[in-house]
Amino acid sequence: MTHSLDLADCLRVAVEAAHIGASILESWRSKFHVREKARADLVTEADVASQVAVRSHLLAAFPDHGFVGEEDAVGKTIEETRPALDAAPTWVVDPLDGTVNYVHDVPCYCVSIGLYVSGRPVVGVIYDPRMKELFTAAEGHGAFLNGVPMRVSSVAMLSDGLLSTGFPANFDAQMRNWDAWVKMTSAAQALRRSGSTALNMAYIACGRFDGYWAYDNYAWDVMAGAILIREAGGTVTGIRGDAYDPFRMDVIASNGIIHGEIVDVLNAVAPRS
Repeated sequence: MTHSLDLADCLRVAVEAAHIGASILESWRSKFHVREKARADLVTEADVASQVAVRSHLLAAFPDHGFVGEEDAVGKTIEETRPALDAAPTWVVDPLDGTVNYVHDVPCYCVSIGLYVSGRPVVGVIYDPRMKELFTAAEGHGAFLNGVPMRVSSVAMLSDGLLSTGFPANFDAQMRNWDAWVKMTSAAQALRRSGSTALNMAYIACGRFDGYWAYDNYAWDVMAGAILIREAGGTVTGIRGDAYDPFRMDVIASNGIIHGEIVDVLNAVAPRS
């Protein structure tokens, strides 16, 4: 239960950990070696070093907490990474979201840290070291960008909306989202594919993007972003508009106002066999 947690203290430590992880990423820039976890799914020494440092900082402050990191989850199923509902508070971390961007020195990547308690995210921190933008939220305490309160956009119609999405590394899996991309192109004002799920969601929370959808996320991609969006006044659900589960791969996030339109468009797309 969150009542036994000091969420402000959890948020403070998460911010510290995000800065530590980001400093490692920046120190490794252009010095790392790249390997593929799978075709076009990259990992560098920087990812691993960032995660080790983030994990060490979080668990030094909260030794009774659990930890799920992207680099620990290779080869595991989603259910093998999901904490039980009665598990200790669990930190869910992507030490480098946007690895392909990072490898090519495209300034669109971040450290993402979420705290998962009793089946829901309660703290979220996303730090973009290149833009020096820190997105933070704790349940019931609002959402902030560099300490300034932030809110989702007020765009009222999907036709006026700027949406983002993400495609998985696996080419065959990308085809599932291609039809949705085509359909959404005619429904929204414009679409973007940034290469960083966490930043896509942070940008909804601060009103830059109006919506986001994807079929192939992992909990460490979305955990922090989900609480940011909710605390900024937005909505996060499954792809059918159903209850959100960060350990399920599909997600729709939005400013809330156009959420129903996004759900309708995506669920009118015939699934590929």
